[in-house]
Amino acid sequence: MTTRRPLPPPLEIPKPGFGRRTPPALFPPIMGLFGLGLGWRAAAGAFGVSPAIGDLILGATSLLFLFTLAAYLAKPLRRPTAFMEDLRVLPGRAGLSAASLCLMLFAAVLAPMASGVATALALSAFAVHVGLVVAIILTLLRGPEEGRVVTPVFHLSFVGFIIGGVAANALGYHDIARWLLWSMLLPAGLIWGFSARQLLARVPPAPLRPLLAIHLAPACLFTLVAAGAGLETAAYAFSALAASILVALLVAARWLTLAGFSPLWGAFTFPLAAFASALVTLSQGQGALGAIGGVTLVAATLIVPLIAYRVFKLWPGGKLAAKTNAATA
Repeated sequence: MTTRRPLPPPLEIPKPGFGRRTPPALFPPIMGLFGLGLGWRAAAGAFGVSPAIGDLILGATSLLFLFTLAAYLAKPLRRPTAFMEDLRVLPGRAGLSAASLCLMLFAAVLAPMASGVATALALSAFAVHVGLVVAIILTLLRGPEEGRVVTPVFHLSFVGFIIGGVAANALGYHDIARWLLWSMLLPAGLIWGFSARQLLARVPPAPLRPLLAIHLAPACLFTLVAAGAGLETAAYAFSALAASILVALLVAARWLTLAGFSPLWGAFTFPLAAFASALVTLSQGQGALGAIGGVTLVAATLIVPLIAYRVFKLWPGGKLAAKTNAATA
C-alpha cells in the first residue's frame, strides 16, 4: 500500500499592489473635466453665474487628477519599461498625452491663485510633453509600419502644446501664447489634411470612430488662445472652423457611436467642453454666439461627468486596463 503524499498548498496569486495596472485611458476624461471647469470659470465673467460652480469642478478635478497621476506613476516606478509599453498601443498614447496636457490645464487652474507655482508647473508640463513626444516618435519608428498611420490622437501629442497658450494667457504671457498659436497651425493642418484623406479612402472601424471627435479640440483651443491674446479676427475665424467640425460630428453622431460605449468615449469629453469654453470666452455671453456657448456648456455639464464616471467605473477590478491593453508593472 503506497503512502499518499500530502497535496501541495494551493497556489496563492499575489494581489496586485497599488497602481500596478493603472490605465492611461483615465486621463482623457479628466482632461474633459478640466475643460468643463474652465468653461464655467469663463461663464462666471460672461454670464454672471456664481464662480463657485467653476471652482468646485476645478477643485474636485484637480484632486482626482493628482490621485490618478500618483496611481499611474506607481507603475513605471515599479517597472520603468511599463511606460514605453503603454506607448505601443493607441489608447496608451492618447492617455499619456492627455496626462501631460492635464498638467498644463492644472497650471491654468492655479494661475489666478498662485501665479508663481502655475508658471513653474506650466514650464515643467511643457518639458514633460516634449519628452513624451520624443518617446512617442521613437515608439512609432521602432514599431510596425502600420502603426505609423496618422490618427486623431496625433493632435494630443503634436498639437497639444497649444494648451500651453491657455496657461500663458492666464499668466499674462500673451506673446508666448501668440507664438504657440502660430507655431501649432502647421502640425494641426497636416493632421487634419492626412486624416481627411484617410477618411475618404477607407472607413475607420466602429470602435475607433469616437477618436474622430479629437479633431474638434485644436480649433477650439486656437479660438481660446487667440481670444485671450487679443487676436479677435483670428478667434472668430477659428470659431467658425470649430463650429463646422462640431456640426459634422453631430450629423455623424450615430455613426460615431455605433460600437456602443467604450473607454474611447473619453475622446468626446474635452472637445465638447473646449467648444463651450471657446464660445463663452469669445462672446463674453453676448448675442447668439453667447447663447450657443451657454447651451453647449450646459450640455457638456450633463455629458462630460457621465462619460468620466462610466470610464472610471471600469478601473476597479482591471476591466479598463484589459479593454485598453494597459501595461502591468
